[in-house]
Amino acid sequence: MSSIPECGAGVRDALENPVRPVEFDAEGFRVRHAELARGYGGAGDPDDPAMVQAMQIVLHLPKVDPPPRSVLLAAAATASVALCLDPRVGPDGEWASRYLAWKRSRIRKVSRRARGAQWLAANEVDGITVDLDGAQARALVPGPVRDVDPRIRRLQIGGTDLEHDDPGPADPELPVLWVNSALGMTLGKAAAQVGHASMLLAGALTAEHALRWAEREFRCSVREADARQWKALADQVARGTAVAVRDAGFTEVAPGSMTVIAVPARSS
Repeated sequence: MSSIPECGAGVRDALENPVRPVEFDAEGFRVRHAELARGYGGAGDPDDPAMVQAMQIVLHLPKVDPPPRSVLLAAAATASVALCLDPRVGPDGEWASRYLAWKRSRIRKVSRRARGAQWLAANEVDGITVDLDGAQARALVPGPVRDVDPRIRRLQIGGTDLEHDDPGPADPELPVLWVNSALGMTLGKAAAQVGHASMLLAGALTAEHALRWAEREFRCSVREADARQWKALADQVARGTAVAVRDAGFTEVAPGSMTVIAVPARSS
C-alpha cells in the first residue's frame, strides 16, 4: 500500500508531516476501523450543554477564486474520515480520548469558514487538512463545545456560500457522496453531512476495502442528486448497497431527513 505523500494534494497534517503510512501498521488500522464500524452515539448527549461534543470542520474560502462547491465538499468529507482513521485516534494515541468521547456521544459537526490569516491559524489547531485539487478543508479533533479553541470559535459559521456546480460524471473508482438537492442545504450544512457520510461509509466497508480506500487517501466525489436520481439511490440504501445519513434535525432540515447517500467505489 502506498504511503501518503509529504506534499501536494492529499491528506496532510497542519505541520505538513505525512500521515504515517498505513502499510507500516495495517493491524492498527484494522483496530481503528473496527472502532468506527461499531457506530456512534450510544452514550447520547451529556447533561451539561457546554459538554456537548462536536467536530469542527474549517472550510478554506478565499475571497478570490474560491474552489468549486463540489470539490470543497469532497475535501471536507475526506478530512472527516481521515481523522477518524488516523493513528492518533487509535489506542494510546494522543487524540484517542477526545475522539472517543465524541464518537460515543451523539455525533455533531460544525462547519466554519476561514480565509487568509484565519486559515493559517486554523491549521495550528489539532486536526487534519485535506487539499483536493486546490480545495482545502480541515477536520479538527473533536471536543466539548465550551472548549473550542479561540482561533476557531471566532470563525463564522454561516454566511458565505458557493454556487452549485456541475462537475460532470464521477470517477467510478472513487466513492460518491450524493447530496439531496431537494433540501437546499447551505454549504456549511452540506459539509457536515458529507462528513457524516464518509464516516458511515468507511464503517460499513470491510477492513480490507477501507484499507484500499486509504491507499487512495480517502478521496471521494460529491455530486447532487435530483428527485429521479435520489429515488434510485434510496433503493440502493434499501438493498444495502449504499449508506444514508439521516439528520437529527438540529438545523436547516426536518428530523429524519435523508441528506446524503454514500455509494462505495466500484472496486469495493
